[in-house]
Amino acid sequence: MPTLDIENEIWDEGYNCIAFCDEVGRGCLFGSVLAAAVVMPRGLIIEGVKDSKKLSPKKREQLYEIIKEKCIAIGVGTVSAGIIDRINIKNATKLAMKKAILSIKDRNENEIVPDYILIDAEKVDLSIPQRAIIKGDDFSHGIAASSIVAKVLRDRLCERWHMEYPNYNIKQNKGYGTKAHREALKRYGASPMHRQTFLGKIL
Repeated sequence: MPTLDIENEIWDEGYNCIAFCDEVGRGCLFGSVLAAAVVMPRGLIIEGVKDSKKLSPKKREQLYEIIKEKCIAIGVGTVSAGIIDRINIKNATKLAMKKAILSIKDRNENEIVPDYILIDAEKVDLSIPQRAIIKGDDFSHGIAASSIVAKVLRDRLCERWHMEYPNYNIKQNKGYGTKAHREALKRYGASPMHRQTFLGKIL
């Protein structure tokens, strides 16, 4: 279960405003990659927060509302399928994370600039001190919280995308390469929101 051990270390070093950052949608065939950055109050533990992939959709939604209410600030960054095709998924993921961190605002829409960043597995091109934690959402409570925010927001986008492109059942598969999704691609071809560079072995 994620703890505050890593963030306590950083708070104890004198940093006051840690942004926790994670992404979702990296392995999808369809749609944007989305990153969330969350600034949490020092010492806050929200019961049940863990890697978003280990939670049911209902539980994620409940925790998202609690995180949104109790956090200091949130930022979100997305990078489209077209840009993913141009710069590759690793660079697109880091760009989404950078955009999320640069867009952090509190509930009064005031911009918040963190003095430290804890990120799941990546480093971003910002001069702010930062640390990449492999499987960060398993170890850091704050990164796990950001993974929940990212997952809920991208799943909501998937609902919208499903209305635009119903043939691919994005509402159900969230853009991942399930058997049914791959079969739909063979039947209908790719939509403008598919990541063309991911489809070589399918089409």
